[in-house]
Amino acid sequence: MPSPSEATISDQRPPSVNIGVNVESVLLPLRSVAIGCIGHLMFVEGGGEPEGVEQNYLFHQYATVSHIDDLSNALQRCLAKPAKADIKIAALARMLQLSEVEVIAIVLAMMAEEEPMMGRVFAHIQAPTGGSRPTLGLVEAILNPVLGNEDGQWLAGTVVSGTAVSSGVLQILNDQVPLPEQSFKVPTQLALALRGRPYVWQGAQMMDSTVRLPSSIHEQAVSHARAVAYTPNSVLVIRAASRQEARAVAQQVAIELNQEPLFIEPLVENLKGLGALCRISERLPVFEYGLSTGEQPLLPELTGYSGPRLVLIGPDGQVNTGRGSILQWNIAVPDRAERQQLWRDYLDDDELAHQLANDHIHSAGRINELAQLAEREAQLQQRQRPELVDVRRAAWEAEAGVLGSLAQPITAEIPDDALILSKLVRTELQQLLSRCHCREHLDKELGVTIKARYQQGVRCLMVGPSGTGKTLAASWLATHLGLPLYRVDLASVVSKYIGETEKNLAELLSRAEHSEIVLLFDEADSLFGKRTDIKDSSDRFANSQTNYLLQRIEFYRGIVLLTSNSRDRFDSAFTRRLDKIVEFSMPSPKERRALWQTHLGSKHQLTTKQINQLAVSSDLAGGHIRNAVLSAAVAAQEEKRMIAFRDLAQGLAGEYRKLGRQFPAELKRYEQLDHQSSK
Repeated sequence: MPSPSEATISDQRPPSVNIGVNVESVLLPLRSVAIGCIGHLMFVEGGGEPEGVEQNYLFHQYATVSHIDDLSNALQRCLAKPAKADIKIAALARMLQLSEVEVIAIVLAMMAEEEPMMGRVFAHIQAPTGGSRPTLGLVEAILNPVLGNEDGQWLAGTVVSGTAVSSGVLQILNDQVPLPEQSFKVPTQLALALRGRPYVWQGAQMMDSTVRLPSSIHEQAVSHARAVAYTPNSVLVIRAASRQEARAVAQQVAIELNQEPLFIEPLVENLKGLGALCRISERLPVFEYGLSTGEQPLLPELTGYSGPRLVLIGPDGQVNTGRGSILQWNIAVPDRAERQQLWRDYLDDDELAHQLANDHIHSAGRINELAQLAEREAQLQQRQRPELVDVRRAAWEAEAGVLGSLAQPITAEIPDDALILSKLVRTELQQLLSRCHCREHLDKELGVTIKARYQQGVRCLMVGPSGTGKTLAASWLATHLGLPLYRVDLASVVSKYIGETEKNLAELLSRAEHSEIVLLFDEADSLFGKRTDIKDSSDRFANSQTNYLLQRIEFYRGIVLLTSNSRDRFDSAFTRRLDKIVEFSMPSPKERRALWQTHLGSKHQLTTKQINQLAVSSDLAGGHIRNAVLSAAVAAQEEKRMIAFRDLAQGLAGEYRKLGRQFPAELKRYEQLDHQSSK
């Protein structure tokens, strides 16, 4: 015979409910089990008639499941064969091995988020201490009679110490009060994911990269995906100078794993629940780091997640992990054929693609970047297709601000006739240019010893007195290579703080290597000078800094030009690492004559004899000749006339005073004669 409370419920049950239905054949939602537990507490254990809006709402909800005698068994059936709305919750319960108590707690928390009226029901039941979110005391009250807790198991303690809380699936909100009064919730993003809805996790984002990858990287992505798929808690570190290219590679690995990448910033503080979210959403966690030399951060653990993790970093630094193995993948620059195909895909121009692939060693990410900028440049110039000039202009534009304060651009284009040098130096520079052109495949036909240690980078030291054309030669080389030239700002690179110089140089070289630009170190002996005998900690620090710079510059993949007034200022270990040393000497009279002519142009009053006299008598370098011509041009323009000999003589006198030297008497006599003839 039914109890009075059961009779009351039976009398008021909606007539549409079929009591005789085979319960086991129905896919019962977890929400119904939770409602059954609450209703059993209120209307069976508590007895009485429903009062108020909240109780009446709950009563009508409970009426549809009041016929279920064994709610614990019903819960097990729901998890074994879940309804459509509960598929992800059931999957999460299996993945994390959640207890029945934890499952009901999750369902209660979800109900509070999804149904405003259930929030009112919770507040009504838990009054006066509880709010609209469920508390641990409520879990204890509704599950003790349902689960037949004869052993007196502490259910609230089971929740607090369980996997649901440790993994962040459940968050305890007010842990300063006694356990029964502590409320809990499911993080909003996780709640949305459990219902298959779009979500945004703060500090993590999903994105699609536009970078096209060559077939070689696709093949490697397949191999690496297989490797991490069969190794629990494995970490794949992907090294690439281009952030966009690294993301494209991570996306390809995720595709091979039948997942989607979730890119996570390194400084995200709250990662609790993210592991569970990745598992139920089939997301592949990808951590992005911008590391400097010596940095070795510990990779965050994602509680409840045991699948592969990806890490995107540049050439420097390393990551550590508390569990699992670490695999390394250095993304190589595509070969010439693959670069040509990428350029062709972007620009739809076979001839231009062939030229760019031959002349430049760009990564897939860099090609994508330049192609997009070149398209914009072509549109600005009202051209249907980009041309070579658009790509080169795009290369300069792409570097604007990339190197920050560490280097400044030198934009002058220097033709052959602007470079006045000796035949020997010209030959050396031409050889250097050829070396730069063939650096990609220089080892192809050589022996195994060279192939084992060959590096594509080119390092050249230009030494000679100030003003002899070293910087001009660097601009000439960059012009013929079609590459941007940047002068390194030593004041920004060198730091008094331990480790900062190495960090700045590593950042500079990493950016420059990706962008394929020519780096110019003026007065490079201040960075790469001789190591000293160790007398104190300062000497030890200076020597360790020099050691790092020597090693880093040796494995740099780009083109580095260094200038100095003397080769004797460099450590022998550094000169061994150089591919070429070009000696710039003071110009001969013949070379000085050519320098005067190229600097003066045609707008002057000088005779051939006067130019010859300047070349013979003024034993100065090209930099001083340049200054003298500029000074003479100022004087001539003020008087609105062409440059005269006396103007140049006055400019030269200023240059000699700078050097602390006596102005040549022969030139002084010529100046007086020119001055008298002009009156």
